[in-house]
Amino acid sequence: MTPAPPADSDLWHGYGAGRFSRDRRRGATGRLYWDWYQRTGPGAELLGDVTGRVVLDLGAGSGRQAAHLAERLAPARVIAVDASPSQHERARARYGHIPRLVPVQSDATAYLRQHPGGADVCYSAFGACDFTDPRLLLPAVAAALRPGGRLLIATLARYRDGSPPETDVRPARITARAADGTPTTMERWVLGTPVWEKLLAEAGFTVAAVKTIRDDGEGDDAGPPMTTTVLLGHLT
Repeated sequence: MTPAPPADSDLWHGYGAGRFSRDRRRGATGRLYWDWYQRTGPGAELLGDVTGRVVLDLGAGSGRQAAHLAERLAPARVIAVDASPSQHERARARYGHIPRLVPVQSDATAYLRQHPGGADVCYSAFGACDFTDPRLLLPAVAAALRPGGRLLIATLARYRDGSPPETDVRPARITARAADGTPTTMERWVLGTPVWEKLLAEAGFTVAAVKTIRDDGEGDDAGPPMTTTVLLGHLT
């Protein structure tokens, strides 16, 4: 049986290094994507007008999407929150020069609880909403948003092997590696749309839109076809 990771283990060290290298080859900060391979589908327009707003990227990784939002779009203060020390350092090294981008190393739920009512928009693109118990995270997002705030979630519509999503709030254990290369597992929430809608409603959100994006996995980063669910919630 694979042991659980130590509390201070950085499970994103190896993955982040590989992804960071691919992002550098692609150049610039690209655009805001909600699909798995970051090649298709809608972009930052789903966030609405963010001019003068405070936007939180929950589980920002190395910060590429947050950097695009802060640098290329209407002026907004973008706070890129990620729990991984190595991902946080990559964000600081690559995008620390962008004035409106603020990389923060923190567990997303903890950060949200420490900053109530300070955000206008939160989003998670295969980020914190995929790897944090939503029964803890979504109420914390609601508390961190100002009245009328919005939350966007891009998450797997089904498991990567094609298996259907969960019909209840339960995580799967997926393979991962600690910073020293030791194999371990982590929890990932792959939930059906009705489950997400119920959780959002319980946290005080009205679900305004649900989009399904299919990416066939063609091109330089070829892989199996993937389907993404994008949910937009307004704080009621």
